Amino acid sequence: MDIQTKCVQAGYEPKNGEPRVLPLYQSTTYVYETPEQLAKLFDLSEDGHIYTRISNPTVAAFEAKVNALEGGVGAVACSSGLAAETLAILNVCNAGDNIVSLTTIYGGTFNLFNVTLRKYGIDTRFVFPQAGYEEIAKVIDDKTKIIYCETLANPNMNIANFELLAKVAKDYGVLFMVDNTLATPIICRPIELGANVVVHSTSKYLDGHASCVGGIIVDGGNFDFKGNPRYPEFNVPDESYHGLVYTSVAPACFSVKARVQMMRDLGSCMSPFNAYLTNLGAETLHLRMVKHSENALLCAKALSQNPKIEWVKYSGLEGDENYDKAQKYFTDGLNSGMVVFGIKGDKEQVCDFMKALKLIKIVTHIADTRTCILHPATTTHRQLSAEELVACGISENLVRLSVGIENPYDLISDLEQALQAIY
Repeated sequence: MDIQTKCVQAGYEPKNGEPRVLPLYQSTTYVYETPEQLAKLFDLSEDGHIYTRISNPTVAAFEAKVNALEGGVGAVACSSGLAAETLAILNVCNAGDNIVSLTTIYGGTFNLFNVTLRKYGIDTRFVFPQAGYEEIAKVIDDKTKIIYCETLANPNMNIANFELLAKVAKDYGVLFMVDNTLATPIICRPIELGANVVVHSTSKYLDGHASCVGGIIVDGGNFDFKGNPRYPEFNVPDESYHGLVYTSVAPACFSVKARVQMMRDLGSCMSPFNAYLTNLGAETLHLRMVKHSENALLCAKALSQNPKIEWVKYSGLEGDENYDKAQKYFTDGLNSGMVVFGIKGDKEQVCDFMKALKLIKIVTHIADTRTCILHPATTTHRQLSAEELVACGISENLVRLSVGIENPYDLISDLEQALQAIY
């Protein structure tokens, strides 16, 4: 099926006489006639649902849809995007291990990597997005488990150099993990570009309506864990799961381990109701991403022509530093709905501008149907030091604009009248 059809049809296939629309299975548990049947589910020899913390029919259908969109072999839905990142990392990392990450990542992820994971003995080695092969390679050692990046960095809007990062990861036998939240599989499919694991905050474009917090992990099934000395837990019996060797369930060994070991123990599962609503939202993802991208390009062009704007960053603009990478990695000329720009002045001018907006609202969210705006340096990245803000590519005058699917000229009019409030 084409990806547009997958948005609508993938994940749920009703049988004769069953509901045409995916039902909401709001239940914690499931009935079986014999103990032998249930035992086979625990052995993974038969498919079925044991307990909603581990799997649920509604959640499973949503997982199957996103898995189909990304081209994976298995997916695990989680309670939030950060839960998905954390569970995916802990699936391969123990105390004493480390990950390599680009500096240009979401503030919540940066804090997870730079502060919280360090408390549990997992180190993060940050590299700038401009780093070359040798600079990345020199921070990799035998305890490196992941190379991590965002397809489209939030809020710096840098596009990852997939060709370089995938080569380094493959040469060193390290798992390559990508957050594809802001691009979505409609614009970019990281697995096709060498990624092994993809994560999303499904609260953003996949949901599309700012109604549900959630996250998901997609297993590319293209990483060979068997015999890899970096990942011994995949090659020896898991005594906490009656001796299962995860490489025996390849190619989906990453997602199976994430579900039956990590999700079982950590419990950061997506609720059936959130999966139901997010699945509905994902059915129009292919339509919305086109409109988001079209509107964002028009807004970016209008902002770039305004004398009160110092700079605009949007990969759809010719001359943008990420334009060539967008042409290489992104589909059909789409560039997402995210625009960042710098106002001439400091935080005071930014504040005056944002307070003067009428249609566009100030919210701590992005990537839904309604246009919203935020000043990252004083909100989502407020906990970062001045040096860390620079490393993440966030200046004091940077404004993040998440362009919705309204009439673009209404949005441009609101931006222009608000800019007039700056003196």
